[in-house]
Amino acid sequence: MTTTQPARARLFRSLHTPAAPLALANAWDVASARVIEAAGAPAIATTSAGVAWSLGSPDGDALARDQALELISRITAAVAVPVTADIEGGYGQDAADVAETVTGVLAAGAAGVNIEDGTRAPDELATRLAVARRTADRTGADLFLNARIDTYLLGLGDPDTRLEETLSRARLYVDAGADGIFVPGTTDTATIAALAEGISVPLNVMAGPGAPGVAELGALGVARVSLGPGVAQAAYAAARRAARELFDTGGYESLAGGMTFPELNALLSESR
Repeated sequence: MTTTQPARARLFRSLHTPAAPLALANAWDVASARVIEAAGAPAIATTSAGVAWSLGSPDGDALARDQALELISRITAAVAVPVTADIEGGYGQDAADVAETVTGVLAAGAAGVNIEDGTRAPDELATRLAVARRTADRTGADLFLNARIDTYLLGLGDPDTRLEETLSRARLYVDAGADGIFVPGTTDTATIAALAEGISVPLNVMAGPGAPGVAELGALGVARVSLGPGVAQAAYAAARRAARELFDTGGYESLAGGMTFPELNALLSESR
């Protein structure tokens, strides 16, 4: 664990408030993290999907743990703001693997992690969260543990009881040691308000085109708003547009509006 981890973690924890929700434009490599930080980000969150894609793997627990930890370490070393790392289901088959992952995340200097349930049984994620909590506590680290519930994102269960199932999972995960609950996959204001009312810790949602603005989400009780893989997807779409224009028409107009070479180079030349 780096000497700055406790201070970064305390700051990161304090940023979770509906009065001014923590807005996170998720990064996937050092350059994107530096660009996002320079734009005014109070913290950096990684996107596991973007990280996996950039390293040649699909999303969904396919990336090797050592690759993920190396990337987290590079990002935390490159920025001055707190970093929270998306570690999917914990990069492992069991609780011991999750403990090893969390130990590595703390050694990299991260202030928080996301761990997701996906299609796992809720009790299994609760076990993983409890292990992550104990691992952090043993080192004396102040790790913000964000539990992701995928009921809405993956359309799990009966739509008529999905809210109740989500709240039930949230209570289970908080009891296991989660500091925050992340419910991606819904931007319905009534649903979000009900989630915020029924969850006792900071609520995190994922936003994109058509979703309520950050201030409106805060008014509903949301404390943290993430863009998830959206920025990475937009960046790769820009690469595809430029390539298609080049190959189809021989044009280059898709490159207009890009960051300048000196600007990007300067961001990566600054010492932290």
